[in-house]
Amino acid sequence: MKLSFSIHYTTEWGQQLVVLLNYLSQNGATSQVRLPMQTDDGDFWTAETSVLESRRSPVAAFSYIYTVVNADGQELRREWNGVPRLYAFDPTKSWRMPDRWRDRPLASHLYSSAYQTTSQVLAQNTPLNPPEGGKNCTPAPSRQGVTPLNPPEGGKNCARQGDTPFNFPEGGRNCSPLGRSGDVPLRLPLFRKTILFRVSAPQLSSGQVLAVIGSHPALGSWNAARYLPMEPAGMGDWMLTLNVDWMGLPLEYKYVVINKETHELVAWEEGDNRVLTDELADGEVYVAYGEPLRLAEKPWRVAGVCVPVFALRSEHSCGVGDFGDLYRFVDWAAEVGIRIIQLLPVNDTTHSGKWNDSYPYNIMSAFDLHPHYIDLSQLKPLNDKERMTAFRRQQSELNALPYSDYEAVHRVKTDYLQALYEQETTALQDPPSAQESPSAQEPPSGQESPSGQESPSRQESLSKQESRAGKFSFPEYVQHHLHQQLKRAADHARERGIILMGDLPIGVCRDSREVTSHPDFFNTDSQAGTPPDASSPQGQNWGFPTYNWQAEGFGEWLDRRMEWMEQYFDALRLDHVPGFFRIWEIPREQLFGTMGHFSPALPLTAGEIEYYGLPFRRDFLTRPFINDRIVDRIFGIHAQYVRDTFLVKKAYGLYDLKEEVSTQRRVKDYFAGRADENSLWIRDGLYRLIANVLFLEDPRQPSMFHPRIQAWQEPVYDTLNTDEKDAYMRIYNNFFYQRHNFFWGRTGYERLSRLQQSTRMLLCAEDLGMLPDCVEPVLDSLGILTLEIQQMPKQPGTEFTHLDANPVRSVATISTHDMPPLRLWWQDNPERVQRYFVTMLQKQGRAPAQLPAHLAEEIIARHLYCPSMLCILSLQDWLAMDGELRSKNPREERINTPSDPYNRWQWRMHITIEQLMAASKFNKKIKTMIARSKR
Repeated sequence: MKLSFSIHYTTEWGQQLVVLLNYLSQNGATSQVRLPMQTDDGDFWTAETSVLESRRSPVAAFSYIYTVVNADGQELRREWNGVPRLYAFDPTKSWRMPDRWRDRPLASHLYSSAYQTTSQVLAQNTPLNPPEGGKNCTPAPSRQGVTPLNPPEGGKNCARQGDTPFNFPEGGRNCSPLGRSGDVPLRLPLFRKTILFRVSAPQLSSGQVLAVIGSHPALGSWNAARYLPMEPAGMGDWMLTLNVDWMGLPLEYKYVVINKETHELVAWEEGDNRVLTDELADGEVYVAYGEPLRLAEKPWRVAGVCVPVFALRSEHSCGVGDFGDLYRFVDWAAEVGIRIIQLLPVNDTTHSGKWNDSYPYNIMSAFDLHPHYIDLSQLKPLNDKERMTAFRRQQSELNALPYSDYEAVHRVKTDYLQALYEQETTALQDPPSAQESPSAQEPPSGQESPSGQESPSRQESLSKQESRAGKFSFPEYVQHHLHQQLKRAADHARERGIILMGDLPIGVCRDSREVTSHPDFFNTDSQAGTPPDASSPQGQNWGFPTYNWQAEGFGEWLDRRMEWMEQYFDALRLDHVPGFFRIWEIPREQLFGTMGHFSPALPLTAGEIEYYGLPFRRDFLTRPFINDRIVDRIFGIHAQYVRDTFLVKKAYGLYDLKEEVSTQRRVKDYFAGRADENSLWIRDGLYRLIANVLFLEDPRQPSMFHPRIQAWQEPVYDTLNTDEKDAYMRIYNNFFYQRHNFFWGRTGYERLSRLQQSTRMLLCAEDLGMLPDCVEPVLDSLGILTLEIQQMPKQPGTEFTHLDANPVRSVATISTHDMPPLRLWWQDNPERVQRYFVTMLQKQGRAPAQLPAHLAEEIIARHLYCPSMLCILSLQDWLAMDGELRSKNPREERINTPSDPYNRWQWRMHITIEQLMAASKFNKKIKTMIARSKR
């Protein structure tokens, strides 16, 4: 068998095209071949190879993609491989593939599981042999079967245990249409001379199929009633083979859309006829896989609601929303026409059981679900009737609270689960010996076994334990039920055409299982945060260690995270997407964002600093500048006490900080437990002294320096002369606004494209805040949806965004969980609201002090009609349209205040899901608005 490849691709000097070719054997083994291509003109590239079969492991299929490499063999670019070029192998045939380079499709959202779930477009377009358990590249709206909580080791394919693996050469995971062991891709009849028609048509609607009509009688002679129907090949691709042994070429043809029920021709593809001119040799298969179906897709516009799981409330809740409530909430969303439910992270954040754990982004594990979200009503009752009665009473009391009491819920649910666990494990017969105990043999999820291999999945571990009728660990027991309940809610959502959107936190807790198991994946000497801005003058310190993106195995760990989330979600919000380009990194010994720097970055050398005209004096530029004038100005009446207690006198009237207060964390520890006004005054003054520097030395690159952000506001800046100030500001502006654009753009593209290759979920970026100029073009090139908020325009010099100017590939919303809901914003910003009232709503007169329901309805309607692909509004904002249903106190509806480090995440719906389902007037209004806006 011979494979021949050809493609037109214009390269630069020193570049070469390479075919990455994968063979899959019938026994499941895979092999990869790098096939260099040749060219005479730098535009038309060819390659040819022979396939030598092994009798022990005959080839079942082959797949390939094209890449561009430089003279050193380093990969520069790779074509889009969302739908792999995968073909069944026939050793008696030779294959000729005249291809075209595949860039990411403009309508790449059509290939996402989110689109498939809502439109049900590809329910009938699945591979002939889907993998066992229903997990394949074309997930049907309902995915049955229980999927392991922890994905297969390596996370690089969709095959489950017992399935045939098929690893694509992306480096990330790509779903393979290969099925169970021995199954192969769509196998069509081949002839002496065969043309294999293949085309990508994800825009077909439900009930539509594809066919071919052409100039030859075998293709119907352009007769609309004599088309040749094609076979679905998965992920929107269609295939057909034609015997051309007796046919003369050239051959003209087109693809047409057919109604599956009536068999009538619905539409012809647009543009000129497709033409085949090459003659075929005996035993040759010619693959006609050119441009996609030339037929415009219908606009895909979806309305959604954003609500945290903990905020849900039903008559069955236990003081906090749970996965059973999510199941019920799906029914309400389906009733009113909402097609997407956006959630906050559902990962476990349990550290101390106190209010600090209520922060959903401080996750303790990337693969564990939060025990608070377990629906106890789906578990067995306690045999102890007195304890069960006491629990029912506690449940009723917690559910009656207007908020979610995190500590009380943690205590009550933990006690119940412990009691139930003891009840069920006691009932098991013949407990295993200590050597057979799961706790002795199997580490918790997310940790490694002593051999260094990833621990088995929870479901596999649990099944082994149950088969031994033994006692398994309490965390495994809880996670098993959490997985089943969330999977049940997710499957229910897919059955009803509802997308669940998950949330990928930008970091993990410093004490998380991931940091413990894989410390090399994280920079534990630093912490992530944000630089200072108008709302946070000191910046923010989230406390998460930053990622070590270059660590070996880190990319595979991200792949496993994506696969784990794919079990439950069809769309994914990327928290703080600028962090994929560069993260604001604060040294572990400092507290505030003012002492941070961007990472990765291109810090300055001493020579570069002097090149701009600023003499390099290391101590003066990088150590806190402290003199009597500064001490008097900051500390006032405490100035002399500070000199005597915390400072060391130097020459020329300057001072150094003593070792015990040389960093902000040491200062914090020194003043721990002191809450009087004078102590806080001195403490905060010392914080400021430490930050009184012009440059920060890079922690990993000695003798390389970052300008300290907003250092021009510090006293040390005033000590510079006029020329030095001018030089420093030139350095500052170049460093923060020009120096890194290309570097960060390349970094963000590499990281996000790797992430995108590993999932079919629709990716939505949270791209707010201080953004480099490279973010927007990178997100656009990858088809990742941006976040558009009318109150937070991205164009400088504007106060509000015009909704009609929203990009199509975007998510429109009114408020996020970090912002006040619409009614609270309206109430707390009267001057800005007045301008919004006049300019955006085109109203006259004075804006009402409180937002009336009819104005809320108008604002929501404007968002629904905007061009954004997704319009996802918070539940609080949806309820603002109804004066009877909405909460009486808008201030209680705020979820988070980012500037408050002690914020409690406690908001809950003030009405139950059952009451919401019964609000027929309100529900009809939402359904009508969504229908009229064609979402």
